Amino acid sequence: MAIVRPKPKNAEAFISGAPDAEPKPKGVRKGKKQQISLTIAPALLRKVDEFAAELGQSRAAVINLAIHRAVEHGLEIEGLRKEP
Repeated sequence: MAIVRPKPKNAEAFISGAPDAEPKPKGVRKGKKQQISLTIAPALLRKVDEFAAELGQSRAAVINLAIHRAVEHGLEIEGLRKEP
């Protein structure tokens, strides 16, 4: 007769509680921020760069601000408004 160890009563909870059990987010962490990849049309990118220069901000800062405002204050696309 083989010796069989009993499984812990809540094996899933034990395993999912391990520090390495979380799936790693894609991309690179930079401080408290997560780096992402973004594809944008060249004409729109030129406008973003011009706008950033007028504000004295970086491209990344302007894009971050635009996303923040859309998420926090809502967004309207072709007459449809999405509230936060």
